[in-house]
Amino acid sequence: MPDLLTPEFMHRLDRLDVVSRKLLRGSMQGERRSKQKGQSVEFADYRNYVVGDDLRRIDWNLYARLDKLFLRLFLEEQDLSVNVVFDTTRSMDYGNPPKFLYAKQLAAALGYVALTHHNRLSVFAFADRVVSQLDGLRGHRPVPRLFDFLERTPTSDSPGDLGTALRDIALRQRRPGVLVVVSDFLDKGELGDALRYVAGPRFDVIAVQVLSPQEVDPGKGGVAGDLRLTDVEDGDVAEVSATSVLVKKYRATLEAYCQHVREQCVRRGFTYLNVTTDVPVETVILSYFRQRGVLA
Repeated sequence: MPDLLTPEFMHRLDRLDVVSRKLLRGSMQGERRSKQKGQSVEFADYRNYVVGDDLRRIDWNLYARLDKLFLRLFLEEQDLSVNVVFDTTRSMDYGNPPKFLYAKQLAAALGYVALTHHNRLSVFAFADRVVSQLDGLRGHRPVPRLFDFLERTPTSDSPGDLGTALRDIALRQRRPGVLVVVSDFLDKGELGDALRYVAGPRFDVIAVQVLSPQEVDPGKGGVAGDLRLTDVEDGDVAEVSATSVLVKKYRATLEAYCQHVREQCVRRGFTYLNVTTDVPVETVILSYFRQRGVLA
């Protein structure tokens, strides 16, 4: 397998950090400026003194001018819990380059950014359930472990079940944090039911739908004539004639499904991103993710 990330790309990633749109409180001090008010040295605001407050935080200079007691509030530096979830179902093997390699490269980049800024990282691989995971990484030292885990994770023979996988993750991860799901979302289950397990205030969810150019345009995949198609995940078979009318209907159906995925995500307050594997991973991370406020 080729290297997941080039040294040049990793150098550019060193300047980025994962950003949460929600108020997610970490448990250890990290490198981020939280919206929570705490005990760091960076001043944030004042509030009126109330009985029982720490007298050491009173601004006596302000008291001398206004004859009122005010407490100084500071921004607290905190770590962030970052969870990266990637799809290992057989459909991810499709495409040139394969969606599976692309998903691993995205997971590697996001994980590297999280570890570089001393956030707590967990990585989950899923098919019909969580099939493997790497928990509680923090700091630069576990970066090789992250890359080794991603490189060694194979595709699964089991059909996809996004709902069961997300339910497992929601039960295992009680800490609030960012949750990035990288998948083609070509799951036969009800998407809305699956996404509800990670909806709500606990997770700031980013859904990345990865498709291949050959899926978007069947002509690029050599789809023509009379065909016998087999579902790579559950073995369902269909015999079709790839006429221009059928290909046009397929494209409309795929576009409608992607729109459905987007609507289901937006309805729950998730960030949604649709990418194809012919777009360089560097562009997705350095441009698309920054534009959507996932990285800064």
